[in-house]
Amino acid sequence: MKKLSSLSKSEIDKSLSIAVRSGKILFGSNVTIKNVMAGRVRLVIVASNCPSDLREKIEYYCKLSNTPFIAYPGSSLDLGAACRKPFLVASLAVRDPGDSDILKFAGGENV
Repeated sequence: MKKLSSLSKSEIDKSLSIAVRSGKILFGSNVTIKNVMAGRVRLVIVASNCPSDLREKIEYYCKLSNTPFIAYPGSSLDLGAACRKPFLVASLAVRDPGDSDILKFAGGENV
């Protein structure tokens, strides 16, 4: 699991905003788990206040499928706001980053 520093929180917020507009982002824990198990996800981001049982389940499936997992330093409200959504986002999956550089937070451009 990769943790982000507070310095990079604003960077990931900007990249998320671009990814939501130009790429394919899946919102919700059930959709995230389903797509991680199918191997269709390039990155998973989970809010800091995501329920621990749900976080552990998502982390487990990410490890099984070698999908990068990022613990977002903000709450689900912050994650929803970063995605320009009027609702809480506990977890999301990036299928296609679009024009954003969101994959660099997972450890490289070619993840």
